Amino acid sequence: MKGKFFGFALAFLLGGLAHGQTLRIGVVGPMAFVQGEHTWYGATLASEELNQAGGIQVGDRRYRVELVRVDTNEITSVTDATTAVERAITAQRVDFLIGGFRSEAVLAMSEVAADYKKVFIITGAALDGILAGRVDRNYERFKYLFRVSPNKSSDLARTSLLLLGEVVQAVRQLGVQRPRVAILAERAAWADPLVETASRLITTPPPQGYGAEVAGVWRPSATATDVTPELNAIRQAQAQVIYTVLSGPVGVPFGRDWGRLKIPAAPVGINVEAQQETWLQATDGLGAYVATLNTLAPGVAITPKTIPFISKFQARFKRFPIYTASGAYAALHILAEALNRAGTLEADAVVKALEATNYVGPSGRIVFDKVHDVTWGPGYTTGLGVQWVGGRMQAFWPRDWRVGNQVVRYAGVRPYELPPWVVEAWRR
Repeated sequence: MKGKFFGFALAFLLGGLAHGQTLRIGVVGPMAFVQGEHTWYGATLASEELNQAGGIQVGDRRYRVELVRVDTNEITSVTDATTAVERAITAQRVDFLIGGFRSEAVLAMSEVAADYKKVFIITGAALDGILAGRVDRNYERFKYLFRVSPNKSSDLARTSLLLLGEVVQAVRQLGVQRPRVAILAERAAWADPLVETASRLITTPPPQGYGAEVAGVWRPSATATDVTPELNAIRQAQAQVIYTVLSGPVGVPFGRDWGRLKIPAAPVGINVEAQQETWLQATDGLGAYVATLNTLAPGVAITPKTIPFISKFQARFKRFPIYTASGAYAALHILAEALNRAGTLEADAVVKALEATNYVGPSGRIVFDKVHDVTWGPGYTTGLGVQWVGGRMQAFWPRDWRVGNQVVRYAGVRPYELPPWVVEAWRR
């Protein structure tokens, strides 16, 4: 008996998987910012549901989920991020990792995860190259990496440019035959392919492109607190539309400055800050009419799990969930199902089980491709177009999105509305 106790105690001190009957999940993100805060909230909601249901069944054992908050400070420091993840693995002894936001930091953090053979389910970073060119070319090292959200940058480009098409068409209805589109993208690796794709597609004639003009490209810092110079330059460039690619805190000053200056160009694209329910408050009420790609929208049921998730999240945290919240929530449930299928905590077996994922979550159906990336398209995950109109966030896309023989639409999606001062400035 003493020998058994000594063996158990030694195994615990050496820091193996699942200490006692608990699985320690490292929730990774910039916790001082909404992107990290919502990662934590989404994981918290999922862990509470799993624990209330009795935990995660793995073989003949059942494990309670314990979350470990890993503040990476990754928006401002890649070094801080890698240090935090290594500390989580070696000192806090986490069994699995969920989260990550800034692509440059996630590239570095995933190297640490690969060093320690830790499964890392990414829920906030979009750069294609986090998985492509790594999982496929060096599977044995990078097979532990998966992405649940967001869709990769090249897929985000596809969806956000579909939203851009809606706005370009609205401007054309004012009598502007070749709308001028300004591209405003934060200086970040994930944004580069969106800028490249947008620049090409905007000028390509229909039906492949939009037959419009690029008025210019502006690249502010992701943490900029003033976007007035860029917006004044966009005004001078005679742009009617602003295609935004913003995931960092810069989204708030952009919305505030754009509304304050009454820039006669309609913003659409990606602005993560505008995905929050507090957007109008954050922009002093000046962010009305801003449109952005979002994962969820109030009252729009993408799957049967969408509305219940939003309701639970709002009741628990008094906030509307952004994409890192739904991503972390789905990631933890996906991990739980994979552990159940694997019947073991052994990393390679868990990887194989994760590869077989077919999970319907709040944002759509999640199936991993050959590089462990989330599949994009109708029947999988695509996101929604939302706009701030009438004091609230409302979905405007998809209403009648035609993809081959499919038509994608959701109840509660309304037409896009141009800002009144844009209409006044450009109506022919």
